[in-house]
Amino acid sequence: MTFSIIARCPKTGQFGAAISSSSPAVASRCIRARAGVGVAASQNITDPQLGHALLDLIKYDITPTQALQELQQSVEFIQYRQLAVMNAADTPACFSGSEVLGVHHAVVGEHAVCAGNLLANTEVPIAMLAAFEASSGHLGERLMRALQAGLAAGGEAGPVHSAGLLVVDKLSWPTVDLRIDWSEDDPIALLDAAWQVYAPQIDSYVQRALNPSLAESYGVPGDM
Repeated sequence: MTFSIIARCPKTGQFGAAISSSSPAVASRCIRARAGVGVAASQNITDPQLGHALLDLIKYDITPTQALQELQQSVEFIQYRQLAVMNAADTPACFSGSEVLGVHHAVVGEHAVCAGNLLANTEVPIAMLAAFEASSGHLGERLMRALQAGLAAGGEAGPVHSAGLLVVDKLSWPTVDLRIDWSEDDPIALLDAAWQVYAPQIDSYVQRALNPSLAESYGVPGDM
């Protein structure tokens, strides 16, 4: 039902995720990130609270691997879940339970984890990680290229209908939180179009939140 990437940028300290699924509103249910802490994904038969639980655990000197081990020992129905988590410094980690659906696979890189279930083939996460590692620029841009690579490699066994992109930086709110909650056409293309519009304005929206008196223009009709 889903393929995703979670990643970090060691240069900026940003964390982020990109995800797509045949199900509606996948980003709202499956990806979580906290500035200065890390990023997590909870997918397959989704339990949204597990992303929060993983971030709570890694906040306190618990490695991603240890956090997943803790959930495996303490959470009911864990075998139905596919999970991924990373913090700023330790090796990222992932888990796919015995009840994960269809063709599923996950790969762990130095700064990213790519995972999926009900995939067209096991090459999808591999292609996503390769695209991420070969890319440069803003973390959001790199995540989008990875998501597109996953689709090009086959994506899901069926059509995808929702997609999302999430990035946190140094603030208490996400600097990027873009979602296509349902589309009969190509939600990944629609998400990329939204990203291309939003990316040049990220710094401006942050400035307006922190100190609007320093904003040169709000870019709306009638604003001089």
